[in-house]
Amino acid sequence: MKKLYILIILTLIYSIKIFANDKPNVTAITEVFGDGQKLTGIILEYPIEIDGKKLTKDTFEVLNRNILNIYTNDISEKTKNSKNGKYIIIELDPKDNNSGIFTTAQRGKFNEKKISLIQKNKIYTTKNTILNPSKEILTNNSSRDLIVEDFKQFEFKDSKTGLTLGYNLYIPKNYDKNKKYPLVLFIHDAGPTDLKETVVALVQGNGATVFASPEEQAKHEAFVLAPKYNKKVVDDNGNIDPLLDTTLNLLAYLTKEYSIDIDRLYTTGQSMGGMMSIVMNFRQPDLFAASYLVACQWNPDVVAPMSKNNIWITVSTGDEKAFPGMNAITDTLKKNGAKVAYGSWKGTYTSEEFTKGVNNMLKENANVNYSTLEKGTVVPKDMIETSKGGEHIYTWTIAYNIEGIRDWLFSQRKNKK
Repeated sequence: MKKLYILIILTLIYSIKIFANDKPNVTAITEVFGDGQKLTGIILEYPIEIDGKKLTKDTFEVLNRNILNIYTNDISEKTKNSKNGKYIIIELDPKDNNSGIFTTAQRGKFNEKKISLIQKNKIYTTKNTILNPSKEILTNNSSRDLIVEDFKQFEFKDSKTGLTLGYNLYIPKNYDKNKKYPLVLFIHDAGPTDLKETVVALVQGNGATVFASPEEQAKHEAFVLAPKYNKKVVDDNGNIDPLLDTTLNLLAYLTKEYSIDIDRLYTTGQSMGGMMSIVMNFRQPDLFAASYLVACQWNPDVVAPMSKNNIWITVSTGDEKAFPGMNAITDTLKKNGAKVAYGSWKGTYTSEEFTKGVNNMLKENANVNYSTLEKGTVVPKDMIETSKGGEHIYTWTIAYNIEGIRDWLFSQRKNKK
């Protein structure tokens, strides 16, 4: 009887064993939004399966951050369908003041991808064991950049211009050389040109990454090309650097290197990138199936050759250059045979309101769609006093989140013009 009693006690002790030294591996997670890259999550990897039902947002304290959600998974990925597993996922509020890694408000520098947290309450495993709370501060020993990590970085040495251009390329995950894929060219603004890292083109905003997201690729499987420029390629005075030709030569090279549908090439860009897209359009009006021009302008006297092209324009009415500039361009396009549809929106619209706005414009069956964002609705309220040129810069924090415009872009083919 005594032996049985001891055995029971030992079994109970084992069943509530404290894993005092079982520290998790900590990985910080970043994501890219319209206003840049932010640290938005943590993945904790344990050596034993965790019972997710017993986790609460109070299980951990993440220093100086707000927890939105906490759950388990059997793989080291965010999910909407929690499963018991070795991984605890903590989702953080991207609106936290110190969430930014590289953002519109902090351009010019990368913040360190570091996060600290403390386990405040017990964690229960599926083996009836407990991981006790601790005062020890845990810090991440690695980081992951969601979607950004799916791009590859290359250099293109252009034999025609003698120039070298770094670029990011997303290749569809199930790439099949026997299929033809569309390609989206995204061109960033002049802001990041002082930074050397090629990846800057992907994190300064979501103009490239939005097209490579799992949700977008499920609808529109495509290559995404995002060059990184280390100098201004075009400017407000109409100057054009040979890097624009290098960009076109890179595009031609990729269409030969991969199975890319030349009838479904798309270009989009913000500010300088939009200006480059305009130049490409009037120089080679038969190149792109469609273009999305964001917060940009050009000399209206030279744009007539692109009058038959499929174009969507988004600018803020508070943008002192892009708004009058695009008014002049659309006037020229109309005089040369373009049909222009107009939409006046607010930057604060919900996704549903933007969808309605897009659909109303599409009813016009125009080849040029010109949507404006009302002045005073573009710049975040907490940035209005500190953001110089905010009506311009913050246009693209909104523009690439408008799903209907992205869908319109992919619906265009050259043979539909």
